[in-house]
Amino acid sequence: MSARTDTATAVLFDAPGPRGRRRIAIISILSVLVILGIVTLAVLQLRSRGQLDVSRWVPFLQGDYIVFLGRGLVGTLTATAVAAVFAFPLALLLALGRLSSVPILSWLVTGWIEFFRAVPLLLVVYFFLLALPGPAIGITLPRFWMLVIPMILVSSATTAEVFRAGIKAVDRGQWEAAEAIGLSRKQILRAVILPQAIRLVLPSLVLALVSLLKDSTLGFVVSYNELQFQGKNLVGFTRLLLQTYVIVSVVYIVLNFLLTRLAIVLEKRMRRRAGAPRARAV
Repeated sequence: MSARTDTATAVLFDAPGPRGRRRIAIISILSVLVILGIVTLAVLQLRSRGQLDVSRWVPFLQGDYIVFLGRGLVGTLTATAVAAVFAFPLALLLALGRLSSVPILSWLVTGWIEFFRAVPLLLVVYFFLLALPGPAIGITLPRFWMLVIPMILVSSATTAEVFRAGIKAVDRGQWEAAEAIGLSRKQILRAVILPQAIRLVLPSLVLALVSLLKDSTLGFVVSYNELQFQGKNLVGFTRLLLQTYVIVSVVYIVLNFLLTRLAIVLEKRMRRRAGAPRARAV
């Protein structure tokens, strides 16, 4: 693996000479010093304004504060989980529709996918909040669904391309072998192609969860009690803006880190399985 990587690097980039390596080292050191200087100035500025005083951070160890933000965390995780449960199966259906041999179906699904891939999620949320004729006909969506449905629409469109790439990545010989034993197209997709494609895209689906988790922060638009919205309310009560959003940011960073690590673990496991020698028939 390392030999292949070195070869690819040599093809794409020229190896730096002594002057180049010295220049790279100097630039790297200067960059680190500049970053450390900026961080130091920021810390000194915050300290001079009393933002680093212990009294501003201790309240977040109280049970009321933890419960208040915990409710927002539950709301975030609930919205993310529900959106994923609906978005991923819909994305698979959209991918199959785009790959359909029926031209009109393929065109319609392609237009749907491209539209929701291009439209920002925020605009879709505003549409559900302001443009739906719900109150006029006596139907009002709960705030939860005003957030989750746009998340489903946008995420399913982007994830559909992930599934489509996974289906196309399955070796064409799998199709030919299945056709040779008399399986229909539906049987081949259901029993042969889709199980392999889903295994291939599983790490990407975990990363799609990261995107959904970040998309849930738009809950403030519809006043849904997710973590960032709860943080905003807490700032209104305590006036501890910096401290609140630092803690909220740390929670998001930890969640995204755990999901990213899960994706890396899954990807490594898939590679090991793909590279494992098959047992020889006796």
